[in-house]
Amino acid sequence: MIIDSKNKAVLLLEDGTMLQGIAAGLIGTTTGEICFNTGMTGYQEIFTDPSYYGQIMVATTAHIGNYGVSKNEVESENVNISGLVCKKFSTMYSRESADSSLQEYFENQKIVAISDVDTRFLVRHIRDKGAMNAIISSEIFDVEILKKKLAEVPSMEGLELSSKVCTKKPYFFGKENASFKVAVLDLGIKKNILKCLADRDCYLKVFPMDVSINEMKEWNPDGFLLSNGPGDPSVMAKQIETVRQITAAGLPVFGICLGHQLLAISCGLTTSKMFNGHRGCNHPVMNIETGKGEITSQNHGFVVDTESANQNNNIVITHKHLNDGTLAGLRLKDKSIFSVQYHPEASPGPHDSRYLFDNFIENIIKSKKLVSA
Repeated sequence: MIIDSKNKAVLLLEDGTMLQGIAAGLIGTTTGEICFNTGMTGYQEIFTDPSYYGQIMVATTAHIGNYGVSKNEVESENVNISGLVCKKFSTMYSRESADSSLQEYFENQKIVAISDVDTRFLVRHIRDKGAMNAIISSEIFDVEILKKKLAEVPSMEGLELSSKVCTKKPYFFGKENASFKVAVLDLGIKKNILKCLADRDCYLKVFPMDVSINEMKEWNPDGFLLSNGPGDPSVMAKQIETVRQITAAGLPVFGICLGHQLLAISCGLTTSKMFNGHRGCNHPVMNIETGKGEITSQNHGFVVDTESANQNNNIVITHKHLNDGTLAGLRLKDKSIFSVQYHPEASPGPHDSRYLFDNFIENIIKSKKLVSA
């Protein structure tokens, strides 16, 4: 089957589902695991989130690109999605503070996109069939060739991706004379997480994922941050051991998303790939310990197994996702260590979960008082 190539693009899913649309972004071909995000705003933050590395994003909001892009709204230096699927892709924008159009941005970042797709049908299909790989092309229209290329794409399950997006050498963030020093294990960190800690008087040293515990401890930090990131946590054996050593150091630890999963595995818990995953800025979470609800920003395709947490006498489940009951947060009984599956920096989205950064700082203050006593 050959498709008319004039201004066209095609989306082919692993299960054989095919949709035609209009080419946007760079003319080319791209592959990845298809997923959807339910956020109505903040598309640039989503596109630049390192946790999306290797994924084709379906935007559920009707218009993408209508307010352009700004250099002040990035979570990393690069667009990390593999491609974009949307209903309407705007090449014009109305915001005066924007730096460029999304079309120019995608061309510069070499991102392939397809628009004028029935995204409601597509999201319902993914929800029913589960996560799967896909291919977008605005240059190849022979379906048999597309199928062959798609068959070569590895499954996200069993894939380590943090090494594709984490820093290659240590760097500093914040004011050197700040009250607290936090060592950050970069697994694909978002800039706003660093900003939230710097705003709380922290000086940060961000370390690459292959760092040794000795190198981190030599900096004499007051606490550790385990960052978000992409891929399957269960295959990251070296980082799991590093996290185990970090938790044994006796200092406060805060884990977010992938960092939360690695912390759980280091404590003997298990993780599994989700049927669809949670991606959006309107996910309801219950803080079990306070009884308060939070509207949270989430982006993950793997989750910590609740039963394995219940069987561990040193683990307390602190948060749960109210849509499906999955584990959304935990803490260790015997140490000042906790983690959450979602993104408390919450950008885009509400700020319901910013208190978690405050809790981390409170743990650091208590730890410093114990040391000086």
